Amino acid sequence: MSFSTKPLDLTTWSDFARLAEDHHGVWNGCWCLGFHEEGRPQAHTPEQRRALKKARVRAGRAHAVLVFDDHRCVGWCQFGSPEELPRIKHQKAYREGLRELPDWRITCFFVGRANRHRGVADAALAGALAEIARLGGGTVESYPEDTSDRKTSGSFLFNGTVAMFERHGFTRSRQIGKHRWVVNRLILEDGGHRPSRVSVP
Repeated sequence: MSFSTKPLDLTTWSDFARLAEDHHGVWNGCWCLGFHEEGRPQAHTPEQRRALKKARVRAGRAHAVLVFDDHRCVGWCQFGSPEELPRIKHQKAYREGLRELPDWRITCFFVGRANRHRGVADAALAGALAEIARLGGGTVESYPEDTSDRKTSGSFLFNGTVAMFERHGFTRSRQIGKHRWVVNRLILEDGGHRPSRVSVP
């Protein structure tokens, strides 16, 4: 499969919003706000969450890469600094082993229901890493699940799988849940423009 990726900004907001609206705002109206400071559950209505997310995009305080199949957005990967995305899961276990905060966090993926199992999340991760390189690079951290030897619904794998991250050069750092790991990778700054088209086997 061959997909293209673009960063989330005001020029691609309508593509992001269309996919979110097709899925009732994603995860009960989250609007991909849950990892931001104002994203606490039940704190805002789905309509308010949509407005808050768009305000962040307008201000340049929300980072994501959107995946396109032709001209249609089929998924995304959210990333950002720890200040931008402070509300990660398993906070207590995470803080216990923390030595240094990363430059970037990858906190969630979403793939439209009609396009799952086509490599969209893989393309989203590749695109996010290319965008991070374009933005200056640095240490990148995420919190995927180890799904080896067990069946897990893709609907619950909002942070992807360890296997997917390992395919993209990440290594396991420490375990923070029964099946959840901190994984990390150093991304070097990319001084030139990287093509945004990625191929998935």
